[in-house]
Amino acid sequence: MKNTIKVMFLAVALMFTAFTMAQSTVTGTVMDADLNSPLPTASVVEKGTTNGTTSDFDGNFTLKTKSSSGVIEISYVGYGKISMPFNGDTNLGNVSLSSGNSLDEIMIIASVAVDRKTPVAVSTIKAKDIELKLGTQEFPEILKSTPGVYVTKQGGGYGDSRINLRGFNSENVAVMINGVPVNDMENGAVYWSNWAGLGDVTSTMQVQRGLGASKVAVASVGGTINIITKTTDAEEGGSFGTSIANDGYFKYGMTYSTGLSDKGFAATVSASKISGDGYVDGTEFSGYNYFVSLSQQINEAHRLSFTAFGSQQEHGQRFNRSTIAELQDTDSGPQKANRDWGYKNGEVYHQSYNFYHKPQMSINHLWDIDDNSALSTAVYASFGSGGGRRDEGSKIGSDDYRIGTSGLQPIDFDKIVAENQANGVNGSSDIISSSRNSHEWYGLLSTYKTSINDNLTLSGGLDARYYVGSHWYQVDDLLGGQFFLDNETDTFAFGQPLKVGDRYNKDYDGVVNRYGLFAQAEYQVNEELNVFIAGDISNSNYKQREYMNNTIVGSRESDAVNFSGYGIKGGGNYNLDTNNNVFVNVGYFSKAPFLDDVFLDEDGIVPNEGAVNEKVFSAELGYGFRSEKFSANVNVYHTKWLDKSLNGSIGTGENLFFYNLQGIDALHQGVEVDFRYKATDNITLTGMASLGDWQWKSNVSAIIRDQAGDAIDVVEVVADGIKVGDAAQTTFALGLDYKLAQKSNIYVDYNFAGDNYASYDVTNRGSADLPDVWEVPDFGLFDVGLKHGFAIGSFDATLIGKVNNVFNTEYVSDANDIDGTALKAQVYYGAGRTYSVALKVNF
Repeated sequence: MKNTIKVMFLAVALMFTAFTMAQSTVTGTVMDADLNSPLPTASVVEKGTTNGTTSDFDGNFTLKTKSSSGVIEISYVGYGKISMPFNGDTNLGNVSLSSGNSLDEIMIIASVAVDRKTPVAVSTIKAKDIELKLGTQEFPEILKSTPGVYVTKQGGGYGDSRINLRGFNSENVAVMINGVPVNDMENGAVYWSNWAGLGDVTSTMQVQRGLGASKVAVASVGGTINIITKTTDAEEGGSFGTSIANDGYFKYGMTYSTGLSDKGFAATVSASKISGDGYVDGTEFSGYNYFVSLSQQINEAHRLSFTAFGSQQEHGQRFNRSTIAELQDTDSGPQKANRDWGYKNGEVYHQSYNFYHKPQMSINHLWDIDDNSALSTAVYASFGSGGGRRDEGSKIGSDDYRIGTSGLQPIDFDKIVAENQANGVNGSSDIISSSRNSHEWYGLLSTYKTSINDNLTLSGGLDARYYVGSHWYQVDDLLGGQFFLDNETDTFAFGQPLKVGDRYNKDYDGVVNRYGLFAQAEYQVNEELNVFIAGDISNSNYKQREYMNNTIVGSRESDAVNFSGYGIKGGGNYNLDTNNNVFVNVGYFSKAPFLDDVFLDEDGIVPNEGAVNEKVFSAELGYGFRSEKFSANVNVYHTKWLDKSLNGSIGTGENLFFYNLQGIDALHQGVEVDFRYKATDNITLTGMASLGDWQWKSNVSAIIRDQAGDAIDVVEVVADGIKVGDAAQTTFALGLDYKLAQKSNIYVDYNFAGDNYASYDVTNRGSADLPDVWEVPDFGLFDVGLKHGFAIGSFDATLIGKVNNVFNTEYVSDANDIDGTALKAQVYYGAGRTYSVALKVNF
C-alpha cells in the first residue's frame, strides 16, 4: 500500500511537471513597419486555440501559451497578419506589421485603405491619438490637422460640430462606422451629437480623401471617413476614467471585457455619463454614451458578432448667427455670446434646444469559406427619436423681450408668460414647440472577397437600405396661455385650439428604398505595381406621405420616384523602391439627388420635376516616401461637380429663410502635403499643408422658403466664378511630440486656416457686378497637452491634461455673407481657451 501511494505521488508529480513544462511565455513588441511606431491593441493569438492577448499602448505584449511550442499569429486592422513560431519561453523582439490584405470582417466591409498599395490619399488616426488629443473637443475636431479638412463647432453646442473635406460638407462625405453608413438618408447630413460617445470606443479612424476605396453602392464626392470601433478584446480587463474641464464639464465612465473564453465567446461593454454648462452661454448639456460588443467563434469557418452603441443627449444651442458688432458689444464677449436662451421662473430656458437618441445595432457574420475566400455580411438597424426646439410668435428673440438693453441679453420668458396669461380666452401669442424627427432604418451590407491566385483578388456585394423618417411640429409649452391657434390655413390644425402635445403646421413621412451592387478587381502585377478597377450601380426610390395638408384630395402618398445611379473608378500604385511610391486614380459617377431635393415642399406629394442626378468626375495623382525616420505624402486632385443641389439658410430670427439651388456646377482642385519625422527617439515632428482652389462654375436660380417650408420667392443667382464658401481653402498644421519618459509625453500643435469665404446670401447675388463674397480673416491656434503614465498599486494609470487655443485667440469660424463686407456678415466665433484633465485606470 505504501509503495502504491509512492507511485501515485510520483505520477502526479510527473504530470504536474509535464503540464508546467508545456506552458511557455512569449513576449514581443508590435510595430508599424512603415512608420516604425508601436501598434497598440494588436491581436496576439496562439494558433489553433482561443488563447490570446492584445498589445499595450507601447505595442508590448506577454502571452502565456498553452503549449511549449507552436505558432503565434499577430494581426491589426488594416495590416497583414503575421505568423511566428515559438519554442519554450520566447522573446519575438520587434514584430513589424505592414499594411496588407486581411479577411477580417471589418476589413472586408469597411474597406480600410492599405498604405503603398491602395491608390488613394489617406490619413489614419489611432486610438492613442484620439485619447490624447480629443479632450472636450467635438469628435470630428480630432481630424483638424488632416490635409483637406476644415472642422468647426458651428454654434458651439454639444455635438453641433461640422466637417468639410476638400470643400465638400458632410452631405457629400461618406461617414461610416465599421463600414455601415450613417449619413442621413433624406439629406445626407451627419449629426455628430448622435455619435458623441465615439471617442471612447474608436480603435482607429481613417480618412480617404477623394473617391476613396469604400465598397458601398453610392459613392461620395469629398471622401470617406471610416470609423472602426473597438471589438471584443481577447484578454480580460477594462478601465474606468473621469475627466473635468472648463464650464462645469464632467465625465465619467467604464469599459470592461470578459476576454476570449475557451468556447470562443467574448464580450466588451462601455458606458459613460457626460454633462456641463457649455462654453457658449445657454448651451448646457447632458448625455449618456454606451457600447456593447458580443462575439462568438462558432467554429473555424464561422464567426458571429453583435454590436450596439448610441448616445442619448440633450443640449442648448446657439442657432442664430449675429454680426461681429453685435457680438463684440456684449458682456460675455463674442466667443460666448448667444441670443437663443433666457430665464423662466428663475431657471435657464432655451429658445434653441436639441434632444435626440439614435442607437445603432448590427449583426455581423464572417464566413471563412477557405484560405482564399470569405463572405462578410452585416445586418443593421437604427431607430432615432428626438427633435429641435423652435418657437411661434414674434416676441421670443425680440429686443423688447430681453433682460437688459442689448439685443443679445437673455430672453425674458416670464414677461411673455405674463402677457399670455393676460390674453385669457384669446390663447397664447407665443409658444415653444419642437420640430420632431423619428426614423426607422434597416440595412444589409454583404461583401464576398476571394483571391483567385497570388496576383488577382476579386470582391463584390450588395448594399440595400430601407428608411422611413417621420417629421412633425409639436406644441411643447404654451408659456402660460390656455391654447395656441396655428395660422397656417392649409393645415388640419388651422382654427383648432392646440394644447401641449398636439401636432400642427407639418406632419409627413419621407420614405427611401436604396439598393445597389458593387464589384472590384485588384491585380498585383508584381511586387512593385498594384492596380484596381471598381464599379457600382444603384437605384434610389423615394416617396412622401403627407398627413397635415388639408388641400390634398385622395391618396396622401406620392407616386414612387426612381433615380438610377452608377459609378466607375480605377487606379494603380507603383512602388518605385522600398522608399518611394506613386499612385493615380480616376473616377466618374452619377449620383441620385437626396429626397429633400426631390420633394421640395414638406407638405406636398408632388415631386420636383427639375431634380436630376449629380455627376462627378475626379482625378488624383499622389506620391509617397517612407523611411525609418521620415515619411511624407503629396497629392494633387481635380474634381468637377455637375448639377449639384445645394441647401442653405440666410438671415436670423423671424427673417430666417432657407434656399435650394438646383443644377449648380463647381470645380474643386488643389494640392495636399503631409509628413512625419522622427527626429530622435524622443522627438517626433508632424505637419501638413492644403492649398485649394474651389469655385462655382455656373449661374442658377434659387427657391427661397420660409421657416414653415413655404416657397416665397424664386431668384436668379450669378454664381459663376464665386469662391466656394464655408471652409478654409488654405490650411496647414505643425506638431511636436516629445517623449519625456517611457510612459510620458508632451505635445504642441499649431493649426492655421485661411482663404475661408463665407457662404453667400442667394437673394443678393443677382448681378455680375457684385463684389465677391466676404473672406473670413485668417487665424491660427495653438494646442498643448501632457500625458503621464504611472502605477496606482497594481493598476496602470494615465493622466492627460490639455489646453486648446492656448492664447485665447478670437476668430470667426463660420460666416454667412450679406453684401461682401464684414459689417453685415452673420457669423459664429470659435471657442476661446479651454482645458481638460482626464484620469484613466486600467485593471
